[in-house]
Amino acid sequence: MSARILIACERSGVVRSAFRARGYDAWSCDLEPDDNGSPYHIQADVLDHLDDGWSLMVAHPPCTHLCSSGARWWPAKKADGRQARALDFVRALLAAPIHRIALENPVGCISTRIRRPDCIVQPYMFGDQATKTTCWWLKNLPVLVPTNVVGKGARHVTRSGRSLPAWYNLPPGNPNRARIRSRTFPGMASAIASLWSIDLEP
Repeated sequence: MSARILIACERSGVVRSAFRARGYDAWSCDLEPDDNGSPYHIQADVLDHLDDGWSLMVAHPPCTHLCSSGARWWPAKKADGRQARALDFVRALLAAPIHRIALENPVGCISTRIRRPDCIVQPYMFGDQATKTTCWWLKNLPVLVPTNVVGKGARHVTRSGRSLPAWYNLPPGNPNRARIRSRTFPGMASAIASLWSIDLEP
C-alpha cells in the first residue's frame, strides 16, 4: 500500500499534487473546499483527521495571527486570545501522532513562543524567481537544501518607499489575495515531495 501523506491546511493542492505525481496517496485537508474541486481533498477540521494512519504530514497553519509582518496588531490579538489559539493549533499539529512532520510558516512568533525553525528557505532556491521567507519546523525529516538557485525576481516599490516582491503586490480588493500569497511555490513543493518521500514506499 502506498504511503499516506496529509497536507494540512492546504486548499491550492500544490503540495498534494507534487506528492501524487510521485505515486503517493496524498490528501489535502482544510476547512475550505479545494480550489480546483479535487477528489483528494478533505473539507474538515484537520485536528479530527490526525490519527487516520498517515506516514507524513506537511502542515501550513494560518499565519494571520502569528507572522511578524502583522506584529503591530499582536497586542490586540494577544489580549483577545486570537494569537494564543493560533499557537495552540500549531502545537497540536506538531504533537500529532504522525512519525514524520513538517510545519511551515513565515517568520513570526512560533520561533519565540514554541521553538526556532529547523530551516529557513526561499522560493528562488528551488527554481522560482521570487522571495518569500519560509520557515520549517521538522520532526524526523532532513532540512530542505537548495536544488536550483535562480534570481530573486522583480521588486515593487510602494509610494511610501517600501520594497515588496512584485508577485506579492496585489490590490487590496483582489478576492484571491490571501490565497495567492499563502500558496506554496511549485519549485519548493517539488523539492519537498522529492526529499521527504525518500524513505517512504510509493
